[in-house]
Amino acid sequence: MYRVKKALNHNAVVAIDAEKCQEFLILGKGIGFGKKVTEYVEPRAEDTVYSMKECTERGEAEDIVNEVSPVCLEIADAVLNKAEEEFGNIDRRILFPLADHIEFAVKRIKNNEQISNPLTPDIRVLFHSEYKVAEEIKPLLLEKMGVEIDEHEVGYIALHIHSAIDTENVSQSMIIAQGVRECISMVEAETGRKINVLSISYNRLMNHIKYMIARALKGEKIKLNLNDYMENKFPQEFQMAITICDNIGHLLKLSFDESEIGYLAMHIQRVTSGELD
Repeated sequence: MYRVKKALNHNAVVAIDAEKCQEFLILGKGIGFGKKVTEYVEPRAEDTVYSMKECTERGEAEDIVNEVSPVCLEIADAVLNKAEEEFGNIDRRILFPLADHIEFAVKRIKNNEQISNPLTPDIRVLFHSEYKVAEEIKPLLLEKMGVEIDEHEVGYIALHIHSAIDTENVSQSMIIAQGVRECISMVEAETGRKINVLSISYNRLMNHIKYMIARALKGEKIKLNLNDYMENKFPQEFQMAITICDNIGHLLKLSFDESEIGYLAMHIQRVTSGELD
């Protein structure tokens, strides 16, 4: 059983677990309706219970709950419910930074300070499933807060969802998206041809760069080295791969293992020798 410490609104309460003596946020339809301090409440199967002991990049969970609108907590919870339906088990702790982000986004929009993110097309393709789930926030925000968000805000929500299903945090996901965009731009500049972000060519190269950057972030290495073969067989693509690795490494402050060059050259060769759509 949980003892109510504070009813945030009809659908959210902060309560104390009588046995663990810990604070929790409980979200669910009508869970806080008519509830008074010290009353007991029992979460139902459809309700969600979040520990208030969490510390996030955005700050302490308790501080976030005190600062953001309960409606933003509800919306974040609803988005995570959709994510769980799509991906299975997710890290629910993302609720707090996600709610904080939604609160900040709503304030920006109401102040006519909507952002533009040049990485949005890459995020939409790189994290396609996450982006589709993030779009579920549109009708929720419109219904509950009378706010319309654009694709750029949806892109940021998608990164939060990705961090709930993967070990990457939001900043790492942004690094990957930025690295992918930089690499694609370099390949386009070298070849003089535009790569369609919806094409198979883009997806193949994009996914390779995604995992290449992820390996660099984790300090992992590829066991097989293709450098000698690619340098001799495809010298132009190999040199392009060296330039890209150097530039992205400098931009993102990452160090790539030299064996990454050969693999990147191989993917560049596949793109430059085929149709770019």
